[in-house]
Amino acid sequence: MDLEVMDEALHTERKESGKRGRKPGRKAGPEKVDMKAKLERSRQSARECRARKKLRYQYLEELVADREKAVIQLRGEIERYKIWADEIDQGRFPEEASEILKEFGIIKPE
Repeated sequence: MDLEVMDEALHTERKESGKRGRKPGRKAGPEKVDMKAKLERSRQSARECRARKKLRYQYLEELVADREKAVIQLRGEIERYKIWADEIDQGRFPEEASEILKEFGIIKPE
């Protein structure tokens, strides 16, 4: 019997001194205001993050477009040089090539 009374007393004591659970009526007002402010800060941070992400993607898209234009231009240049090489192999010297060489001073103007 003594053991049951002791066990019950300990059980009751633990419930009263425990810090688990929500205490009704404590800090309901300021905590709600803080939560609203925290949510608003979180929303604002998310908006800013999305804006930064959008700018980063726009920058990368512009960079890719510029590089693609450069690649197309260089492919055209390579194709022109291939044609010139074929003409030189056939014993003809392309007029455009001689103009470029004159421009760079490799061939002296006549």
